Amino acid sequence: MSGRSLRTHCGTETLVILEAGHGDPSILSIEVLQIDDDAYNFGPPREKGTVLRAVKRLKCGSGKPAFDEDLNGIHWGGDRFWLGLQTLSSSSDDQSISSENVIAETLLAPNFYPQGIYQSAIVGTDRQPSLSFEMDVTPNKNYSVWLHFAEIDNGVTAEEQRVFDVLINGDTAFKDIDIIRMTGERFTALVLNKTVAVSGITLKIILQPVKGTRAIINAIEVFEIIPAEKKTLPQEVSALRTLKGSLGLPLRFGWNGDPCVPQQHPWSGVDCQFDSTKGNWIIDGLGLDNQGLKGVIPSDISKLQHLQNMDLSYNELNGSIPESLGELTSLQILNLNGNRLSGRVPASLGGRPLHRARFNFTDNAGLCGIPGLRECGPHLSVAAKIGMAFGVLLAILFLVVFAACWWKRRQNILRAKRLAAAREAPYAKSRTQFTRDVQMAKHQRTHENARSSNSEGSPHLLS
Repeated sequence: MSGRSLRTHCGTETLVILEAGHGDPSILSIEVLQIDDDAYNFGPPREKGTVLRAVKRLKCGSGKPAFDEDLNGIHWGGDRFWLGLQTLSSSSDDQSISSENVIAETLLAPNFYPQGIYQSAIVGTDRQPSLSFEMDVTPNKNYSVWLHFAEIDNGVTAEEQRVFDVLINGDTAFKDIDIIRMTGERFTALVLNKTVAVSGITLKIILQPVKGTRAIINAIEVFEIIPAEKKTLPQEVSALRTLKGSLGLPLRFGWNGDPCVPQQHPWSGVDCQFDSTKGNWIIDGLGLDNQGLKGVIPSDISKLQHLQNMDLSYNELNGSIPESLGELTSLQILNLNGNRLSGRVPASLGGRPLHRARFNFTDNAGLCGIPGLRECGPHLSVAAKIGMAFGVLLAILFLVVFAACWWKRRQNILRAKRLAAAREAPYAKSRTQFTRDVQMAKHQRTHENARSSNSEGSPHLLS
């Protein structure tokens, strides 16, 4: 088996189809049937974390031995298929009987058995009154055995006419079974259940008459009791899903459902270990090297607290190594070489190789800060770098404005000095005096003209 699988979701449940040959697994259709919550309740070792796996479901005394038979049970009962069986053993001398009578107490909650399984039966004979059934099972497992009876034999009409014991692997499972006494009348269904621990490879059921006529059996169901698979620690599942989105893992990885369940087929590149103290599966290894992955390592990687080794080498990862990676105190092997990572290696990781850890950061041109890599300059964030550039630009602009103002003021000072110097020259002084004399002469003439005008135009006063 190559280990490839197809997973699909039905509500909160996950259906896993495993590949047993070559090529990709495929499915044409899925039918999901609801059953009663208490169906096949086999009693006190049953727990919420228990699963029943159907091993045998036999309809005795009728049917087609080579084919499954659907007895048209309602969907609520699971619409089970029963294998028709005309004799319990090829070496036995039993016989089959059937009836058209309506069987009472069928299709009742929680199991909803169809009446068809009670309308035929296998009975013993006078030469061999007991019945025996044997099947191969997996050793050291627990099995839930369900036996179905209905008195449909016309030769048995009252109590005490058929009484028998049921032995499973040599132990008496049920004693003094009298179907009519236990059901109250003929043509009425009776269901008995027993959980047995099987140490060998065989499960053997014997119906042994105690009083009256021969033994009878209408149907048999055998289930293996399996502890349900424990799930992976929820926070670690969340971390892997974040990593899946951050690195853009392709569909071929099949990262759906639970990373560690079924345990034979964990997610590609994920190593799992069961933690008995927590009762969950945990992630202790991650190997995604040489996969052409792109993206950044998310800070949520710190949720993988049980990670012991991680290999993401020779991909196209970029960005910096998150500081949170240093919180993985169990990490002993870390390979991030051959990527496009940049920035300072977290100090919490830089000193770890001194404690027998093996870390590899080489072939990342932008990384710095530990022996074997280049030295780091001041480590500035992008925002700090933008702020610094903006400050430099403002400083340059200020210097330009200041220089322009200084030059303007300097030019004004020089012009004023030139004007002052020009006024102090001898030629400038005589010209200035001449200009003043001319202006004074003009002013005096104007004043005299005004007085003359006033004296001529004014009236004479008579004395």
